[in-house]
Amino acid sequence: MLTVFLLLPLVGALTVLTLPRDNEGNARWVALFYSVLTFIMSVAIFIRFDPDNPGYQFVDRFEWIQGGDTGFTVQYALGVDGLSAPLVLLTGLLSLAAVLVSWNIDLRPKQYFAWLLVLETAVAGVFLSLDLIQFFFFWELELLPMYMLISIWGSGRPRYSAMKFLLFTMGGSAFMLVGFLVLGLSAGTFDIAVLATEAGRPLDAVIPLSVVFWLVMAAFLVKLPVIPVHTWLPDAHTDAPTAVSVMLAGVLLKMGGYGILRIALPIMPDQARDFGVVLAIIAAASVIWGAILTLQQRDLKRLVAYSSVSHMGYVLLGVSALGAVGLSGAALQMFTHGTITGLLFIVVGLIYDRTHTRQISDMSGLLHRMPVLGVVMIIAGLASLGLPALSGFVAEFTVFAGTIQAHPAATIIAVFGVVLAAGYILWAVQRVFTGPPDERWTGLTDAREWWEYTAMASMLIFIVGVGVYPRLLTDVIESGVEPIALLVQAVA
Repeated sequence: MLTVFLLLPLVGALTVLTLPRDNEGNARWVALFYSVLTFIMSVAIFIRFDPDNPGYQFVDRFEWIQGGDTGFTVQYALGVDGLSAPLVLLTGLLSLAAVLVSWNIDLRPKQYFAWLLVLETAVAGVFLSLDLIQFFFFWELELLPMYMLISIWGSGRPRYSAMKFLLFTMGGSAFMLVGFLVLGLSAGTFDIAVLATEAGRPLDAVIPLSVVFWLVMAAFLVKLPVIPVHTWLPDAHTDAPTAVSVMLAGVLLKMGGYGILRIALPIMPDQARDFGVVLAIIAAASVIWGAILTLQQRDLKRLVAYSSVSHMGYVLLGVSALGAVGLSGAALQMFTHGTITGLLFIVVGLIYDRTHTRQISDMSGLLHRMPVLGVVMIIAGLASLGLPALSGFVAEFTVFAGTIQAHPAATIIAVFGVVLAAGYILWAVQRVFTGPPDERWTGLTDAREWWEYTAMASMLIFIVGVGVYPRLLTDVIESGVEPIALLVQAVA
């Protein structure tokens, strides 16, 4: 089942590429067909997942590379637990939305939709992998489609932004690979589950595990991203097509948080506890400094991009507490941020398609011309700043509840980030949508295409649904993070 889910977008990409040149326009329909199938499978995986059954489910496994006595045996191993099941659902949802908001792509549509589907396979592989080397393979695989999508179909300085994204990610990945090799060869296995069960046992590693911990964390912190390794993100978002920004903010950033929860904490719990305060400090700094940078932005898309730096700091804050509640909040924040920020980028992209500007100073009174897009933007903004009854509030409250005892100072500082978020969200909404109508925008049209409504409605359902009834996610997430929290506490 998981193998089919993983490879279905790749099959779709190959199918798109076989279309004849005079039939390129059908690439969007082929991509939509395969993305709908993949989304249906992600929903089925999430629904069929049993939170009361501990461990990985729907496991597919066989030996991929046989290393003999060297210990370099690499497995093809896929599985989901309560931590990865929501992210599988998120991947299916946002990949479908990305195809929908790309409906009007007319520059080399075959190649565009093929790369978009390959990107979905790469991200899904990260969330499903149960072997360190396989995890690294899919982690690196997403670089190619991201680079191509930004550099060819981006705007502004696309090649610069794509290369910057590539260099930052590959720099962190190089450190991570060294850490993975040290862990795997020292323990005699690259199996993530086996390494987690042996956590706390002394490893005959060639370098101290404290160093290995930061080697592995380097890649995850770059991808998350946190201060000061965040500078690639605003450039990549600003110059990327709307669909790529949706995928980048929605699921690619979550690869960093997922890697910390899946690999760094359960495999090296002692080191995680030793550096918990350091992680809390980095998290609080990212929340506040990211919010301050967001307040300074005058480009609407860049404002949303910088807000991700601040909001992903809450993920690291929840992780730093190392308790079940904090880890649940971190996992929940990853899902809710994906839907909220994905929706924000969709609306910003639709506004840009109509106004051909992202400068906040150039826009005012757009609610008179685009009431649907305005209302959706307001709902997404309120969810982002943590309004009760919307999903952002549930995630942030859970993070604060889980970290206040472990790191009170960092938590209090991070709470102030919510105030700053209210400032930049409400300022942007007021400046762009309210006020008297501007005669310059008399001819603007509101959302009217079926694919626009479908993309926005799919996000709104999850934002409101999780906000009103959090148990849609929390029961599943708790089943995945509780073993990690128990493992860390047991080792301590």
